[in-house]
Amino acid sequence: MRLSPLALAASLTFTLSGAAFAQAPAISEPVLRAHLALLADDLLEGRGTGQRGGDLTVRYLETQAAILGLKPAFGNSYLQKVEIEGTRLLPGSSVVFEAGGKRIEPVLGKDIVFGTSSGRTGLAFDAPLLFVGYGVSAPDEQWDDYKGVGVKGKILVMMVNDPQPTAEEPNRFAGKAYTWYGRWLYKFEEAVRKGAAGALLIHTTPSSSYPWSVPANGFSHERFRLAGPGNPVEGWLHEDMARTLFAAGGFDLDTLRARAERRDFRPVELKVSAKVDLKSSIRQVAQYNVAGVVPGSDPKLKAQAVVYSSHWDHLGMDDEARGGKDRIYNGAIDNASGTAALLAMAEQAVKKPARRTQVFLWPAAEEAGLLGSAAYVKNPAVPLAQTAADLNLDSLNFAGRTRDIGVAGAERSSLYETASTVAKSMGLKLAPAIPDLSGSYFRADHFNFAKAGVPAFNVGSAVFSGDGHFEFAHDHAASSAKLVGFKKDYHQVSDEYHADWDLSGMVQQAQFTLNLGYAVANAPGMPAWKKGDPFGSVKR
Repeated sequence: MRLSPLALAASLTFTLSGAAFAQAPAISEPVLRAHLALLADDLLEGRGTGQRGGDLTVRYLETQAAILGLKPAFGNSYLQKVEIEGTRLLPGSSVVFEAGGKRIEPVLGKDIVFGTSSGRTGLAFDAPLLFVGYGVSAPDEQWDDYKGVGVKGKILVMMVNDPQPTAEEPNRFAGKAYTWYGRWLYKFEEAVRKGAAGALLIHTTPSSSYPWSVPANGFSHERFRLAGPGNPVEGWLHEDMARTLFAAGGFDLDTLRARAERRDFRPVELKVSAKVDLKSSIRQVAQYNVAGVVPGSDPKLKAQAVVYSSHWDHLGMDDEARGGKDRIYNGAIDNASGTAALLAMAEQAVKKPARRTQVFLWPAAEEAGLLGSAAYVKNPAVPLAQTAADLNLDSLNFAGRTRDIGVAGAERSSLYETASTVAKSMGLKLAPAIPDLSGSYFRADHFNFAKAGVPAFNVGSAVFSGDGHFEFAHDHAASSAKLVGFKKDYHQVSDEYHADWDLSGMVQQAQFTLNLGYAVANAPGMPAWKKGDPFGSVKR
């Protein structure tokens, strides 16, 4: 029987697995804990993009990479400059709506959040609102919410998430799972491509998978982007405000949302206009990805690489305390945990190189929209054609050891079969697959690798999604509740390090990732996408 290239690659990985896993050295819990405690400390001020705490974090990572014995990834440097633009909304800015002679003034932060990604310090214009359903233009799904309607000069109002499955089409847009078309980043980008005057997303907790406080906090801070075209105005509408606006134009929000689930949906003029007056401070900021390598031991395979990634940034620090409250977004779980784990993994990897090169990458500005990893993919330390995989760590398990490991997204490629074998070698099983209802696959740095054609996923993603689907080895109910409870701390000042945390699960997760990396790095062939996966057709 002749095996397909994909089956052969998986088979070769399996046959080598015992030797590959044996090479991965054991990760030290005290080392991981020490890095975590410092990275999440007030001293680093929440590791904010464009803030002093972010600069201090980069210096710490650069120094640690050298101490650990990693080789510089970018010539003679561990640093890769990422040029980004910072925009902060200034007092006096407003978006006011008018319909049928009625003036509606939403409260900033309560009813609406907004800003600009145009790079302009001052903008003042009037524009009509156009409801475009999900705002999706997807030829691969035979779906077009625009139907050739001109949107230039109009502000698009969109729903978050994807068109939902029906009895007739249970698998459209991956069924109940999220796709890239459901993400807010895609919707803002599509508005730019269409030449609209802006985009406002209707927030609901179920559709976006997080509460209103998340976009509210995001837009209250300085926002960042890479150079390029942007929307004159973009933001989010609270569902209650959206309902008010639709009614003011003579429409029912729920009726139009139901209509938007149909393929024959066409954009709807809401008979509401917006008066936009934006004042923004704009600055150019140089941030840095940090990366070091462990050169491969095989004369030929060392030209190829496995990338381990974990973003170092969080939301930083508010300009001033509000009523004496905590103003530092420490980001202990998101993502001092992954940053620390990569340092602990790198310390062990340098002791025993794998056949392929291993790249340890700490991207910048993930919280700003995966900007650092996007910059790395454009100018990688190892060519993407020679990059076997990216294994990303983001928001690790802080609630204790588990009997399983999350590998959501691995099923897109032969990484799933390799991960299964690695898990068995560690006495673990793979966590059961669940629909990606929150779009987790598109919310972390590995996604930029996937978009560029590199097999990639976020390892152990139950904490990241906040769903608590791990099977804990001890006191399952209490441990699972801790993970679920993290939702209230996500992107809040309460995401802080606690010295009494049981980090055995975090060490386990990091060890699994390192073991998997070694399996990929030592295998005869590189991982391959599963047949039919859209990322498998990307030329890299």
